[in-house]
Amino acid sequence: MSGVFDTVSGSYMEPGAQTEESQLFIPEKIGTPLAPNATKVMILGSGELGKEVTIAFQRLGVEVHAVDRYDNAPAHQVAHFSYVIDMTDAAAVRELVTTVKPDFIIPEIEALATDELVRIEQEGLATVVPTARATQLTMNREGIRRLASEELGLPTSGYEFCSTFEEFTAAAERLGYPNVVKPVMSSSGKGQSVVRSAEDLESAWEYAMSGARVANQRVIVEQFVEFDYEITLLTVRGIDPATGKPATWFCEPIGHRQQDGDYVESWQPMEMTAPALENARSVAARITNALGGRGVFGVELFVSGDDVYFSEVSPRPHDTGLVTLATQRFSEFELHAKAVLGLPVDVTLTSPGASAVIYGGVESTGVSYAGLAEALAVAETDVRLFGKPEAFTKRRMGVAVSTAEDTASARDRATLAAAAVTVHG
Repeated sequence: MSGVFDTVSGSYMEPGAQTEESQLFIPEKIGTPLAPNATKVMILGSGELGKEVTIAFQRLGVEVHAVDRYDNAPAHQVAHFSYVIDMTDAAAVRELVTTVKPDFIIPEIEALATDELVRIEQEGLATVVPTARATQLTMNREGIRRLASEELGLPTSGYEFCSTFEEFTAAAERLGYPNVVKPVMSSSGKGQSVVRSAEDLESAWEYAMSGARVANQRVIVEQFVEFDYEITLLTVRGIDPATGKPATWFCEPIGHRQQDGDYVESWQPMEMTAPALENARSVAARITNALGGRGVFGVELFVSGDDVYFSEVSPRPHDTGLVTLATQRFSEFELHAKAVLGLPVDVTLTSPGASAVIYGGVESTGVSYAGLAEALAVAETDVRLFGKPEAFTKRRMGVAVSTAEDTASARDRATLAAAAVTVHG
């Protein structure tokens, strides 16, 4: 790993980025919400992660404007102001930004008018978190994979990008079976599948097209990596209070289990060898340093022995990081808010823990929940119900988070608590 890692503070000093990073906007004072001097953030995407980010900023005295494509989204229910717009509409995004005049724009989803965010940042209308370029690159798997593999030389699986079914078929044959296909623009596993033989090609292509955010979308075909486990390494870029210069901190690694491309449970810490952890930090530092800015990044990595392969990165708090609501002195959401504002960062782990997803299980609006008392009777356990106005069978409606003396026990507790909560139409 290049740069300097301070084992006492847990921070990583990356050379070469100090001058540019130091010029990023840091408020000298925090104003009063709903007053003329308010420090304002606009959150684009008001789901469960946006809700926790909203609360974290509010606790620091920041005025929050929450935006989503539908009304009464989770963050709408707690923000100072809420709006419903098509966030992929450049004109609508610009109009709202010029009206609200936020200090920071915080993207919490990928389906955004990112080209317009670049223009807004260039014109100095607001600081985009972590940067407009990072948001633009990471919403498109092609952009971030080419940056990671071709520009930075990070270890990744073999891959090809395809625009037609014929290209997809040829790429799958070259890469071999099994392989993984994903739309270049999708989230939460939508459109992602494992292709085990040529017989799966047609259905995989159709599923990828249905899961893409825009019609006629390109896909990435990835060689299947035989990994031992996968992790999320929450990586925090902020300002070192001792030096006033940019630094990077790493939370303890988070293990997670996915199903159909979407996370089902996560736990922290994930046990790793010292060389594997060092390699993971190196990969995370290099990709986040290339993206720049301040805030939390969720870096997804495959681990095979001591070898680490880059998978994806989200320039925002990560869904698997919901476990930090129980495990860390400050959750990933609080770390995000503090890093954005240039405040001190503390990534201390206070207890092993785990999270388990509570799914909708029904297709309905205005649902109700049962079993909350049973869930909260599980030792060292808490529950977050997100308050989404509409439930789907596989939609995340809540999460159980538990702590214990070890992650195995915490996983058992979180799974038990999540199973106790039922959703009714």
